[in-house]
Amino acid sequence: MSSVADLTPPIAPARSRAAAERALEWLIRALQNVGAAILAILFLIVMAAVVRRYIFGGGFVWSDELVIWLNVALVALGAPLAATSALAMRFEVVVQHLPALGRRIAGVFADAVAVQGSLVIALGGAAVVSLVGGNSTVLGLPEWLRFAVFALGGGLTIIVVLARAALDRSVLEAALSGLIGAGLYMAAQYPLGFVDPPSLVAGVAAAIGLLLGAPLPHVLLAAVSATAPFGGLLPEPAIVQNAASGVSKFLLLAIPFFLLAGELLTAGGLAERLVRFAASLVGHLRAGLAQTALVSSVLFSGASGSSVANAAFGAKVMAPALVARGYPKAHAAAIVAAVSMLDNIIPPSIAFLILATATNLSVGSLLVGGFIAGGVLAVALAVGIHLTARNVVDAAPRASSAERARSFIGALPAIGLGVVVVIGIRFGVVTTTEASALAVAYAVIVCLALRSINGASLIDSLRKSATEAAAVGMLIGASAPFAFLLAVDRISDQVAALVTMLGGGPYAVMLLANIVLLVAGLVLDIGAAILLLAPLLLPVATAAGIDPIQFGVILVVNLMIHGLTPPLGILVYVVSGVTRTPAGAVFRAVLPLLFSLLVALALLAIGAAAWPSLSPYLSGVF
Repeated sequence: MSSVADLTPPIAPARSRAAAERALEWLIRALQNVGAAILAILFLIVMAAVVRRYIFGGGFVWSDELVIWLNVALVALGAPLAATSALAMRFEVVVQHLPALGRRIAGVFADAVAVQGSLVIALGGAAVVSLVGGNSTVLGLPEWLRFAVFALGGGLTIIVVLARAALDRSVLEAALSGLIGAGLYMAAQYPLGFVDPPSLVAGVAAAIGLLLGAPLPHVLLAAVSATAPFGGLLPEPAIVQNAASGVSKFLLLAIPFFLLAGELLTAGGLAERLVRFAASLVGHLRAGLAQTALVSSVLFSGASGSSVANAAFGAKVMAPALVARGYPKAHAAAIVAAVSMLDNIIPPSIAFLILATATNLSVGSLLVGGFIAGGVLAVALAVGIHLTARNVVDAAPRASSAERARSFIGALPAIGLGVVVVIGIRFGVVTTTEASALAVAYAVIVCLALRSINGASLIDSLRKSATEAAAVGMLIGASAPFAFLLAVDRISDQVAALVTMLGGGPYAVMLLANIVLLVAGLVLDIGAAILLLAPLLLPVATAAGIDPIQFGVILVVNLMIHGLTPPLGILVYVVSGVTRTPAGAVFRAVLPLLFSLLVALALLAIGAAAWPSLSPYLSGVF
């Protein structure tokens, strides 16, 4: 018979686990604080340069290069957070349908892929440090510093990934992930033969990594590394150099600033003022609260640029209100998810910033196209909401003119941010990055004037925005070597042949390009899809006579629709997680609204394809 002592669990392992959890939490908090500090410094430098340029008539010679270096550090040091949080961009649909043992095995291999990708960054970065000499001509700093932070970030990512695996599953499984990841890394160092093209190996490796549920940026890095034994032209130092170059662009600074502006608006309660104004406009209609969610999303789009941020806000604020009015929970979540996709269409849009980075298209022209496309999509969603809310009695009394005026005045601070940003960019008053920094300054000043934020909420907004920006930046950096590999292997020629299979006319090219995008969007995050496919498809569309700006807008619209489609459906998963509604039920409920969006996409695509033949007749009208 066992004694009481035999049945009592040992205290030492419990204490060790608690100590390990505290150590990991301390490391994560430290990285968040470092990211917040870097983001704050970035903002101060850019704002100082803006003030000096527009008030004193000259900028700082060193400011542009310094902020680019700091942004590289933000991405590299934020990589560990992006690899282990909800921002990891994991394709987990297949894994979720496996039995318990299968999920554990897949988890071991997924973390192994993350370790392999991190080793590429860590050891490749260290190799570049040893090879690169000289100093920056402007800053006078050693050039190897930019790559040293990547090496440090890769090493920290391995620690965080394996520590998280040990705490969430077991030390044994974490050790297996580390060993397998190191084995995969070592296997990529020895030549095995030649595959033509080597990017075929990268594609297969990436598909396997995605199916296992590994973080997308690390999947891309590991896949490019896997081509080395088969004739790939990118050794590890070149992979890291490509990744660093991918994020070393001044335009990309707009991403963390727009994310920060949206966080401040939400934390400061200005987003709720937009909801009240929207309710005064459409709350009296049938499905008035659902239409309010739509109009609120349109208004919030002008200040945020992040569909995920809008989805999280709507899930917290609008979804419970919709359920209280009688909407089924899944239907309420579907409405919030669907209207949130507008944030990456209506300017300012982070998706358009990524597209401009990948293709050198004009940001200002893309913003104008986003307004037009956003209007068409908003109308389509309004019709879809109207038709799907037949069994819900949801109409508030019509707001009086005085009530509308008061709510409009209350919402003006948030509306003003979007107006200032878009007009400033469109008419060339400020650059995109300067406009994004001004958006942050505007949000801070307004929120402080209204006393709606304090120091704690400001720091929390900095932490969240820095982490999100690091995740986006890591994806951009990891996509750069993969895109380079596709370019070297002339995959664009094969894509061009596929897209022109039915002929080289604008209608055939537009049809096939949209089919390619709809299929690719099922398995690729929107950022990765833009970075990988836009450079391949845009030349084909331009050769067919399609306006490149119009095609770029349609490309983003097409890929944003996949925020609502399985298996990735990031907007559905965000809303599902916040509202605690099964994702499958939300995917089913969103189908009618998804159909409305596809109809709108078809209309936009037909219009863009017809524009070359119509523009001579319309040039005298417009």
